[in-house]
Amino acid sequence: MSRFEIAFSGQLIPGAQLEQVKANLAKLFQADAQRIALLFSGRRIVIKSNLDAAGAEKYRATLERAGAVVEVAALDAEIEEVELAPPPVAAEAPKPVAPGSEVGRLKVAPRDEYMAAFVEVEAPDFGIAPVGTDLQDAKPAPQAPKVDLEQFSLAPVGSDMGQAKAAPPAPAPDVSHLKLV
Repeated sequence: MSRFEIAFSGQLIPGAQLEQVKANLAKLFQADAQRIALLFSGRRIVIKSNLDAAGAEKYRATLERAGAVVEVAALDAEIEEVELAPPPVAAEAPKPVAPGSEVGRLKVAPRDEYMAAFVEVEAPDFGIAPVGTDLQDAKPAPQAPKVDLEQFSLAPVGSDMGQAKAAPPAPAPDVSHLKLV
């Protein structure tokens, strides 16, 4: 069963006046002037989609009576044929690891015909470590930085190290003129 869409590009039937068509569409769609102006922007705007043939004809006739020329387009989607990859050939024996190389190459047999496309992908064979193995590489112990301190010396005990001196205490106020009665 075919499905259709109704699209409008701003075209009017011959003899129709633009303001009258805009008023008819505003009344038909119950839309404000801004939305109607968007319909007449010149771009192709899909008004309704996924209609059967009878519904599409009804929309076309109604909009034609309002003064608008609409396009009725079929939505028949074509199904693309996909060719599956051939099934994998028998699994090869694992290749020996090259001398000096710690990591070999993993050869994976596909689990189904969809994964057959990945037969030729080379992936490193890292393997799986035994339970309890420390997976992080050992780090060397940090070394103390080498600092040259020969330019510094120690001052004798009690010597002035250049700190700020405390201000001398303020003199006591003169209270000799005061009497207790």
